[in-house]
Amino acid sequence: MSSRPVADVLRRHPRAAAVGCGSSMLHQTCEALVPVAIGAVVDGAVRTGDTPAIVVSVLAVLALFTVLATAGAFAFWTIDKAQFAEAHFLRTAVARAVLRDPAVLRDRQVGEALSVATSDTRHAAEALGLLSFGVSGCFGMLVAAVVLLRIDVALGLGLLLCVPVLVLGLQALAPRLEARMHTRQRSAGLAAAVAADLLAGLRPLRGFGGVPEAVRRYRSASRTSRRAAVQAAGATSVVVGVSTLATGAVLVATAAVAGAFVQQGRLSVGEFVTVVGMASFLADPVRNVSQCVQQLAVSRASARRVAEVLETPAAPAAAVPAPPVRAVAGEVLGVVTTDTATADAVTAAFAGAGGADGSGGVLVEPAETHLLGDTLADALDTGPAPAGRGIALADALRAATAPEDLTTPLADGGANYSGGQRQRIGLARALAADRELLVLRDPTTALDAVTEDRVAAGLRAVRAGTGTTVLITTSPLLLARCDRVVLLDGDGRHRTGRHADLLADPGYAAAVAR
Repeated sequence: MSSRPVADVLRRHPRAAAVGCGSSMLHQTCEALVPVAIGAVVDGAVRTGDTPAIVVSVLAVLALFTVLATAGAFAFWTIDKAQFAEAHFLRTAVARAVLRDPAVLRDRQVGEALSVATSDTRHAAEALGLLSFGVSGCFGMLVAAVVLLRIDVALGLGLLLCVPVLVLGLQALAPRLEARMHTRQRSAGLAAAVAADLLAGLRPLRGFGGVPEAVRRYRSASRTSRRAAVQAAGATSVVVGVSTLATGAVLVATAAVAGAFVQQGRLSVGEFVTVVGMASFLADPVRNVSQCVQQLAVSRASARRVAEVLETPAAPAAAVPAPPVRAVAGEVLGVVTTDTATADAVTAAFAGAGGADGSGGVLVEPAETHLLGDTLADALDTGPAPAGRGIALADALRAATAPEDLTTPLADGGANYSGGQRQRIGLARALAADRELLVLRDPTTALDAVTEDRVAAGLRAVRAGTGTTVLITTSPLLLARCDRVVLLDGDGRHRTGRHADLLADPGYAAAVAR
């Protein structure tokens, strides 16, 4: 996004903006013509008592209302559709930015990022509606001024002078309001971030007695958010109050002058009705413009926060070392490490190196399984299989001894499944993806020995001859089915052999002891 993120939103939907503005302008024009039509009916039909003329006039007014309602409904439909599409686009862009480079969140808490991806993207998309209503409001005021100029030049000139001053005065308040809104939204995001972090760590907090301090910190963040919200509400109230007073002054002055002109004979009764009705109508476009000024401040602040996330420079890519061991194509390789840091380094090295020969697809499945979607079928959806490859999902489920009812509803994160079931579902998903290099990190830590042995046999059977499999584990049952096992010490030294042979090594035996 550019330095003008609101302008970017409008440029992505030029047709919707044009159609929405056009329909809104037609709606406002028809609304402005309603007092004119009623005034004409009073002068031309009611005053003369001509019944056919009254009937025709009533039908004409009904037709005017029909066009008015249709244009307004079409404008709302067009703008709402574009706003939903834009909000979806921005949400997807924010999610893509975070997934592509988690370093985007390095200066933000998760709750703040969630606020940007939901609330701010919606407010930024609302700029489309603000453009439509703002333009139509200005056009409605112009139509009203033209009508009044035709009735009486003095009244028309008075409005042409007063209304622009009113609108420009409201616009002058926008920067102050925008700053308050930006502070409010940022404070609310920080409060949400603190709450999310506290909920995520509630169990350990209770364990070491940190709940009171956590509550104190949240209360402090919430108070800051409350103060910012009160300040923003105060700024909004100033705009609304000034707008209401100014609008009321314009209406009273216009009605008073028109009444005086009727007494002087400068206006007919029908023209007086038109003038008073037009003065009342003006409250609507002036209010629209006033609200657009307020909401545009919110949209600008939100769009700026979205742009900050999307424009966060990517962290420089760290050099990923080559895997300390080389996997031979088609084999099942076991890797045993003596500490977690070494296991992490090996996992990252395989992921970064791109596979056994650097050309095949790579899938690294961590020990912690995340399940997404509404049903188990959604969680197991791995997309289209690579060209020339493909393992049936049913075979993958049986190999991992995972639940096979794909219609089962999925609770948040798969909470309706046990830890062992989630781990087996994750393994089945990895097998079904059928990548040329599959790296599994501790895939059976939550399983009992009997189930683990069945999974080890199923994994070996499914992956045999289909690709290279690397098991970073200390499970004897998995290691026993590996073609080759490598023991990595923290000092970088390694020993290679089959599981049964390496058991004679005290270091290896200690690492895999259960």
